[in-house]
Amino acid sequence: MAALGALHLTKNTGAKHTATVIFFHGSGASGDHMKEWVNLMAKNFSFPHIKILYPTAPLQPYTPAGGLMSNVWFDRVDIDKKAPEIIKSLNSIEGDIKMLIKKENEIGISNNRIIVGGFSMGGALALHTAYRWESNLAGVFAFSSFLNDNSSVYEELKKSNKNVPLLQIHGNADDLVDISWGQATFNELKALGVQGEFYVMERLGHSINKRGLHIIKDWIEKLLPDV
Repeated sequence: MAALGALHLTKNTGAKHTATVIFFHGSGASGDHMKEWVNLMAKNFSFPHIKILYPTAPLQPYTPAGGLMSNVWFDRVDIDKKAPEIIKSLNSIEGDIKMLIKKENEIGISNNRIIVGGFSMGGALALHTAYRWESNLAGVFAFSSFLNDNSSVYEELKKSNKNVPLLQIHGNADDLVDISWGQATFNELKALGVQGEFYVMERLGHSINKRGLHIIKDWIEKLLPDV
């Protein structure tokens, strides 16, 4: 498995760092691109006590792109909710994500002071992180994201419910990841005991937007107050 790419961050603006948000980019992008995009859409996406990490996915062949090398968290058979997950590819990124979180733990940031989230594929990765690989995270958010039918996330939740709050946001004009895929993901997670909120962004395609990022920021501040 290729190594993670460059790690970018937005430091906490105050004196104390007491919580961390890990924001995963979508397929073919980078941590630097995600950081720039977020800060372009929502001026000053920062917090006095919260550090934001923007990691970069490994460079690896991506089947939906004809096998071309791309910065992706995992491979897919196809961008289709009905396609099966490639479990081997998903499992190969697990250790890297756990190491990111472990490094935060080692500097005094416990799991209940960490939120994971992302855009598109990055949101799916965040769902696997919160509901399969880690325990007791403070929350998980997913923007324009979906899980495949019969996802291993659902199978894990059938065995042990993880009480991690969920925030999902999706544009109703998304032509890559249809909003129905996002809503089906949310409904399935909710049926398995996940508590969360789903926001529809009117006339938004496969993208983040200012309103959605403000919803995410307010939600982060509610779940990770200064201590």
